[in-house]
Amino acid sequence: VKSEGPKLVPFFKATCVYFVLWLPTSSPSWFSALIKCLPIFCLWVFLLAHGINFLVSHRSASRILAGLIFSAVGDAFLIWQEQGYFIHGLLMFGITHILYSSAFGMKPLDLKAGLLMGIVSSSCYAFLYSYLSGPFTYLVAVYIALIGFMGWRAVAGVQLCNDLWTWTKLSACVGAMLFMVSDLTIALNEFCFPVPYSRFIIMATYYAAQMLIALSAVETRDEEDFRKRS
Repeated sequence: VKSEGPKLVPFFKATCVYFVLWLPTSSPSWFSALIKCLPIFCLWVFLLAHGINFLVSHRSASRILAGLIFSAVGDAFLIWQEQGYFIHGLLMFGITHILYSSAFGMKPLDLKAGLLMGIVSSSCYAFLYSYLSGPFTYLVAVYIALIGFMGWRAVAGVQLCNDLWTWTKLSACVGAMLFMVSDLTIALNEFCFPVPYSRFIIMATYYAAQMLIALSAVETRDEEDFRKRS
């Protein structure tokens, strides 16, 4: 963690800039899109700082980088969500969750974690269902399935009982859970009822989630360094 911390300083500074400026969402602009996406751009740099060869040779890291790229595009679309680009943002983040799921992999399977995540996802959709109409009835269902699957793959990687875990797997797990909290807050605020301090909750959990998921990409590098020292 100490070795990766300095590389995240630009991300923390960019996040502070976003919260200090707190640009109004009622006046979307390319500048507000830049400020919102800047922390994610810094996470691109964080991963690229580990070297192109590292990203090329480790698919999980490159897929997380690709997920961050789609996330930034989704963030830009959501700046103009009132102008009809909410669905576009939803699509971009759906692709992001597919890429993250692929990065986390299917081993270990952990069907118990999958069942639990399925129950949580189904319960969330059941609550939202009565508030949805038109294409959102189906789009939200697909999106919840994608983020629920991503959450399952992140949780499955943390095998605490068997001591088969690393700090980066734990990072991915916590990051996925925070991402789900962020998106659930968006859904409640968008379709159900106003959530107090919704924007702060959404963005704080979102940035933290993306940072933790980006950190999980360095696990393969840690394993290589450990083998070399051994």
